[in-house]
Amino acid sequence: MREMRGAFAETASDLVAADGRVAVVLAEITTEPFAAALHEYPDRVVNIGIMEQAMVGVAAGFAMEGFHPIAHSLSPFIAERPYEQLKLDFGYQGLGGTFVGVGGSYDYGMEGATHHAPADATLMLAIPGMEVLIPGHGEEMARLLRATYANGRPTYVRASVASNAEARAVAPGQIEVVRRGADAIVLAFGPMLDRALEACEGLDVTVAYATSLEPFDHVGLRSIAGPAPRMIAIEPFYEGTSAAVLARTFAGHPTSLAFVGVPRAFIHGYGTPEELDADLGLDAAGLRERISTFLI
Repeated sequence: MREMRGAFAETASDLVAADGRVAVVLAEITTEPFAAALHEYPDRVVNIGIMEQAMVGVAAGFAMEGFHPIAHSLSPFIAERPYEQLKLDFGYQGLGGTFVGVGGSYDYGMEGATHHAPADATLMLAIPGMEVLIPGHGEEMARLLRATYANGRPTYVRASVASNAEARAVAPGQIEVVRRGADAIVLAFGPMLDRALEACEGLDVTVAYATSLEPFDHVGLRSIAGPAPRMIAIEPFYEGTSAAVLARTFAGHPTSLAFVGVPRAFIHGYGTPEELDADLGLDAAGLRERISTFLI
């Protein structure tokens, strides 16, 4: 299986070599996979150290000079620590750039709350014009990065340790129907697909897959939903992150919506991502219980 962090580094390095307008800005994270690019393209691949706000500022400088900057760090250090710079340097000025975060929501749970980032997607959606992508596999990471790096928009790509077993032919804003049923729609985001499918085994539900919060396939989802849909969203970030997106999808239509994601509370436990998933009800068994309750 191609893990997302490695797929990002490999794809970004390929883009630097193929496109002279690509610049990569690092903040002491994932520098080893970029060792060759740092040596070969020192004017376009830079590691500025543990200064995430400055990293975003440098990326904005590249963008203002006509480059396609790709900035990268752990999710809390790229989505939260430099949030004001993201909002003003990129959002307000209408600059294009790609921001790749790894580790959300709690992939580095053994490090405690400083390394948790279940709010990252919520924060990015609050910046007007920001795209938010959630690949569920390393190949999807590569595909989404290549599709968006030069589109002139600020784009947040959310990588994680959790991964689906197989990649799908994803595209920004595209929804895929994985299986069909009659009782409800289960919409799984990114790495939640495999466990959602396991949780829905034997249930008469449609399972759909999304790797994008913005842009979002409002028309496609309405087309499979019917006139008065029941839908439950399975999210790898804070529960209800997709609420505003889905409210736009079904505006003016009677709809029953529910959300299953990371509880909106501080996580004080320590453990592996799998252990925290089980504690928070985000493993297949926990999802099965929540989906079954929704269907009653």
